[in-house]
Amino acid sequence: MFSFCPLQGALSESTASQSLLELDGGVKILVDVGWDETFAVEKLRELEKQVPTLSFILLTHATVAHIGAYAHCCKHIPLFSTIPAYATRPVIDLGRTLTQDLYASTPLAATTIPTSSLAEVAYASSQAPSLNPNLLLQPPSPEEITRYFANIQAVQYSQPQQPRSSPFSPDITNLTVTAYNSGRTLGGAIWHIQHGLESIVYAVDWNQGKENVFSGAAWLSGGHGGGGSTEVIEQLRKPTALVCSSRTPDATLSRAKRDEQLLESIKLCIARGGTVLIPVDSSARVLELSYLLEHAWRNEVDNNNNNNETFRNAQLYLAGHNIGSTLKHARSLFEWMDDKIVREFEAAAGGKESHSRGQRGGHHHDHKVAGPFDFKHLRLLERKGQVSWVLKQALEDLEPKGRVILATDSSLEWGFSKEVLKSIAGDARNLVLLTEKPALNENRPSIARTLWEWWKERKDGVATEQTTSGETFEQVYAGGRELEIADASKQALEGNDLSVYQQWLATKQQLQATSHGGSGMTWEAWTDLNDALSDTSTESEESETEQQGKALNISANIKQASRKKVVLNDEDLGVNILIKKRGVYDYEVRGKKGREAMFPAVAQRRRHDEFGDLIRPEDYLRAEEREVADRQETDPAKTKQEDSLGKKRSLIAVNAANKATANSKREKQPARAHSDEPDDASATGAPGNGPQTEEVDELDEEEDAPVLGPAKLVMTTHKMSVNLRIAFVDFSGLHDKRSLHMLIPLIQPRRLVLVAGTEQESQALAADCKKLLSAQLAANSSNESATVDVFTPPVGTFVNASVDTNAWVVKLSDYLAKKLKWQDVNGLGIATITGVLLPGGGFIPSDDPNDEGNKRQKTEEGGSPSSSMALTTVNNDANPRTLPTVDVLPVNLAATATVKAASQPLHAGDLRLADLRRAMLHAGHKAEFRGEGTLLIDETVAVRKSAAGRIELESVALPFAVGPGGGRSLMGGWWGGEGDVLCGEGEDL
Repeated sequence: MFSFCPLQGALSESTASQSLLELDGGVKILVDVGWDETFAVEKLRELEKQVPTLSFILLTHATVAHIGAYAHCCKHIPLFSTIPAYATRPVIDLGRTLTQDLYASTPLAATTIPTSSLAEVAYASSQAPSLNPNLLLQPPSPEEITRYFANIQAVQYSQPQQPRSSPFSPDITNLTVTAYNSGRTLGGAIWHIQHGLESIVYAVDWNQGKENVFSGAAWLSGGHGGGGSTEVIEQLRKPTALVCSSRTPDATLSRAKRDEQLLESIKLCIARGGTVLIPVDSSARVLELSYLLEHAWRNEVDNNNNNNETFRNAQLYLAGHNIGSTLKHARSLFEWMDDKIVREFEAAAGGKESHSRGQRGGHHHDHKVAGPFDFKHLRLLERKGQVSWVLKQALEDLEPKGRVILATDSSLEWGFSKEVLKSIAGDARNLVLLTEKPALNENRPSIARTLWEWWKERKDGVATEQTTSGETFEQVYAGGRELEIADASKQALEGNDLSVYQQWLATKQQLQATSHGGSGMTWEAWTDLNDALSDTSTESEESETEQQGKALNISANIKQASRKKVVLNDEDLGVNILIKKRGVYDYEVRGKKGREAMFPAVAQRRRHDEFGDLIRPEDYLRAEEREVADRQETDPAKTKQEDSLGKKRSLIAVNAANKATANSKREKQPARAHSDEPDDASATGAPGNGPQTEEVDELDEEEDAPVLGPAKLVMTTHKMSVNLRIAFVDFSGLHDKRSLHMLIPLIQPRRLVLVAGTEQESQALAADCKKLLSAQLAANSSNESATVDVFTPPVGTFVNASVDTNAWVVKLSDYLAKKLKWQDVNGLGIATITGVLLPGGGFIPSDDPNDEGNKRQKTEEGGSPSSSMALTTVNNDANPRTLPTVDVLPVNLAATATVKAASQPLHAGDLRLADLRRAMLHAGHKAEFRGEGTLLIDETVAVRKSAAGRIELESVALPFAVGPGGGRSLMGGWWGGEGDVLCGEGEDL
């Protein structure tokens, strides 16, 4: 059984992806925990209801639409963080940086407490509905986000994984999941789920074509992107159900034309001194765009062509709160990229390149070859002050220079892209270049969606441009239209709002304490308490001050629990009482099972990063340096006064003084953008190309101080006149209709489920696929009216996508089970059975008193079946006492001609002629290949294999030959292919 339910993103404009897969036995799999730019907590209500029944989680892409709500659910939904999650290593690393960037960019991501929840609070029941205070939940901290993503289990492509299940999940021992490359994003996955007879392929937002950074989806057997092969790999072929996204781009361009249009649009804008804003995400497609622009600048500038002054004078930026970490991870994940990137990295790591850098006295300059993501021209901006300085310089330049700014986020609702848009909106020379179709929210369209609709309407004038290859594209004038912009900010709670929040928090803590054993502590407090207790044996890894802090927290929690007349009982601690309670040295283990019967062992958690064990510099401070550091933490003013009276300054104080001196000299020295790049010129920017910054870091002081503690969301709306130009080049990297029409018939799914698309897209694709699959099914079978079911379920609706396999649960008698001769075929045990199926475990009486069946019938008059082996499990609710039984044939039935004619050996599956030749030679037959793909056996039987994998036999009219074991030989015509059985001599399979 397989049921499917989309929780978000089905038959709508929303790009958020959440799907629930329910398998036989109550196994539930959540695929993706996506969100959209509204960050509405109401969209997670259905997911919250399903959490106590989930078995594990699969994550496909490192984008907001697929992983944006993961950290929120881990922090605010009880039990969610205990559910095992699986993803590829790039999705884990880039998803972490994406989530940290998300919460650092907008307070809206923290989400507000629903008014309905506040109305349930007794204290605020009469005030909350009228006040509607927009109280914010506490967002996960960067450390919490790191911990959540560290708990995700990393998987490799094409390696089957038997997942762990949650503590409240049914048994999943016979379930395996395998990830395959989906293209489009780094580490994106197509998931194959095998559970019993169900073979499910979950593929959303994939791309079959190769790109600059990403290889194509691993559907075809010809390698990355197919390699020209038209055969789907065996693991993904003929699934019982295929879940596929139906969202496709409106217009399809080749990769070369797409890149050319993007670069030509940029070139035209920077040639007139304008600024180009390209809103991008901060983890996935940003790698494709940044790589393309960096290498375009290298090709245009480093070739020393006098005609490339446009690119030489232009400046290229990449802005994002955590973009340096994203690129740092990308440099360590080259094996997940296209083979071209791997070769480029190997060439860069192989040595130096010597070439001329202009007419500089005739000398040749040697410099290290830059790697794929070692940027020479693209500069990183990770702070608001840096972005403000770049925009300020663009307004103050007497001779305007072109600027290209890639900024997060693609929706223009949060991140640096929104700040850049506010600055450049009034100048008609500037350009907003959209790279994917924005989603349409039901409440209010995003800024990017509004600009895209203006581009689609083309009411206020169009500038038609032409590329060097003759292709045309359009830039639309905004024409001074009014654009409504909503800004979100945090404000500390006070007065009545603070009282409402405290009452709501107390009610929530009480509910959680009741649901978690009545301990009087919240779920987060219990988690921190358990982590602290488990870390008491790792003093070598943490400083003494941190251990003391954790001990104080533990003491405070225990005191709080004791004040509420709740104590930690010895029964609750179990065998852990030996390590968590002082003065206890004995524990009764008689009659105990499992871990209760063994002495508890605390695993020491080693902290590490990508480069090995994590080193804490504060652990290596000298005694006097530690004293100064402690004084600075306790009383910074007193420490400053003591140091000014001639005290010996420590290394920390010297570093602080040096930093202050460096800040005062920034007017004389250009400042580097904060990034993970090395200090050499090849990484920070070519001469004359990088930003000549002044007092960039000092501008960060203008940023508002973060509001800690309880806060509320304040939304301010204003309108702005927009005069810039708008262009659109589809860089979403999604599959097109041509790929779907080509691949789905090759995959040959028995059931097709379409999600992640609008209602029009899904219905149109469903009609096309139903025609293609039905025609293919009718061509391969005798039933011309055969059809394939195609489902397009709406959000929150379960559909039964399982197939009728005509399988039954039966029992084998003990005597028959002992006579089976098992053979190993590709890791599977296969045995042939010749027997009789009896209802309810009864036996057919025989006239022969010596018949084995009659003997067993006398000892098993209870009627219950004597076997414990089930061939195929289809219905778990079946009563084993009423299951039919397969037993040996009685003597009187075994002698009949009907049984002799029916019990013929057969072969099912894909037949290789080389294996057939080897088997025939081993059996004493003469077998040799004649011509192309023809095997001649005993010079009488010709075996051919067609391109579709079907077996064709031709032979002369000879009597059947009895082979070894009493079975008919190949001349009897018993071989078949692709699951077919050949019953007659010379018949075409």
